[in-house]
Amino acid sequence: MQKGQRYDSWVELSSVDTALLMMGALFAQAYYDGDDPREAEIRRLADQLYRKVDWTWLQQREPLVSMGWFPESGFIVHDWMGYNEAMLLYVLALGSPTHPVSEDAWTVWTRTYNNDWGVYYGQEYLSFGPLFGHQYSHVWIDFRDIQDQYMRERGIDYFLNSRRATLAHREYAIANPRKWKDYGENVWGLTASDGPQNTRQIYREEEREFRHYSSRGAGLRENFDDGTLAPTAAISSIVFAPEVVIPATEEMHRRYGDYLYSSYGFLDSSTRASTSTSRSRPDGWCRAGAGWPATTSASTRGRYLR
Repeated sequence: MQKGQRYDSWVELSSVDTALLMMGALFAQAYYDGDDPREAEIRRLADQLYRKVDWTWLQQREPLVSMGWFPESGFIVHDWMGYNEAMLLYVLALGSPTHPVSEDAWTVWTRTYNNDWGVYYGQEYLSFGPLFGHQYSHVWIDFRDIQDQYMRERGIDYFLNSRRATLAHREYAIANPRKWKDYGENVWGLTASDGPQNTRQIYREEEREFRHYSSRGAGLRENFDDGTLAPTAAISSIVFAPEVVIPATEEMHRRYGDYLYSSYGFLDSSTRASTSTSRSRPDGWCRAGAGWPATTSASTRGRYLR
């Protein structure tokens, strides 16, 4: 952050992170629409950044887009396939004024959805386990009443699809098949988040896997649930299902606000499944009866420990 340099050799030039950056830049371009010279400069820089991205360079196996590139080893051998947050990547690549990918990129990408469509906890939808896959693209694009061939054949759009995913996640928590503590109609939300520890422990007389940072989720194919919930998973679905998200937000704040809510809102994640302090991560701590919450900084941790 201080030097603007590559962090480490395991860090790649990521196609999806590039797309996320470009979405932010283009949003800023649209937001700062005034006559002030500084706002005009923001618009110019955003346009310049977007035009410089060569999406076709990332197409090592056309028409799909590679996940990224390493200076040491070249392109990642995996392409963006299956339903996920790459929807925003393909939209940007298709719309590029300088280096657009061909129109069949979207069609071929949707063909890789494979067995992601089906019924899960009472909802029929295109599934992706972690909720972030149903949320990221919608931060910048309003998909209501917009259909590609895939969604047209199923009679819905991607916005309604994300609503169904939200409701299915909530129903999963209500059913609570793994019997995690506190899960219920207003305590739910699985997505990529920090976790307490990378180990296996006995919980409810069963050995279970616990992870540090991981992609957690509930869906037809991609499932991992170690009892770690992320408030953002539920709250970020407020546009899709406010009638269930608002009560969940209020309930989580009421029940866990003393240790899961800071100056800038909810912390990243929390689990009530483990209270062991011996192997918890340095970015979280365990408190008797409270379980493990992730922390945002040492000062925040000090505040709650006091």
